Amino acid sequence: MPAHQSRSRTRDRNNVLNRPEFMSLNQPLRNSPAEVRSSLRRHNVQAGQAKHTQVPQPDYPTQEPSDNVKDRRESLKLPEDDCMQLNPSFKGIAMNSLLAIDICMSKRLGVCAYSTSSWGSVRSMVTLLAITGHGIPWICGTLLCLTRSSTLAGQEVLVNLLLALVLDIMTVAGVQKLVKRKGPWEISPSFLDYVAMDVYSFPAAHASRAAMVAKFLLNHLVLAVPLRILLVIWAFLVGVSRVMLGRHHLTDVGCGFALGFLHYYLVEMVWLSSNTCQTLISISTLSPFFK
Repeated sequence: MPAHQSRSRTRDRNNVLNRPEFMSLNQPLRNSPAEVRSSLRRHNVQAGQAKHTQVPQPDYPTQEPSDNVKDRRESLKLPEDDCMQLNPSFKGIAMNSLLAIDICMSKRLGVCAYSTSSWGSVRSMVTLLAITGHGIPWICGTLLCLTRSSTLAGQEVLVNLLLALVLDIMTVAGVQKLVKRKGPWEISPSFLDYVAMDVYSFPAAHASRAAMVAKFLLNHLVLAVPLRILLVIWAFLVGVSRVMLGRHHLTDVGCGFALGFLHYYLVEMVWLSSNTCQTLISISTLSPFFK
């Protein structure tokens, strides 16, 4: 092949105007300017005649159904989670970061949330430990001990403990109803949880009750040092067990411990005397058991 033909072909390939999308620029005009003007004039005349002969029709506003309009407006609205604040404050950034860390750590520690979890084999033991901090067993046990007690001092302590337990259950249930925070794992509450009104996550009712009971018993019972240490460890493990079961976040348990100490100090401030306790026992429905 001659060299000049190869160079011409290379030049044609490199020319931009030879591409398919630019081929129309290389083609010559088919009609002269006079023919173009005459065709445009004929087109305008035909358009005018069609406009005069066309029958006008009333323009009715097209109305969409109200349901479709509402659905379209709702679809255009972005959820609050997808909205980004352009100028967030330092406090908001810090709170969101702490909440994210709390959720992440709580899910990692929920090793007994299900029987198929990493620690699912010990889930029954952890559940049994958590039941020891439930409100219903403590109230029933306090009432049973109150019926068996024969001393005024013992009845005084038990009546005030019963008052503290009722205060703890009602306060925690009220706060949970206001906050309505769900746990890190989607686990439905048990029957005992519904009875004790322990449905939501914040604050942790078991942790609050364990801290309050441990502080109460340490202050009003004479216990040996090993028993006092075991009581503190028990209160701490009850709170940890709720996190391991996937029912509460770490912040829920921490706030539960703080709320339990607050309940204890409130009961100490309104401590019922022995005479008041005897009056309550005499007018209660359980009065025949104390005679």
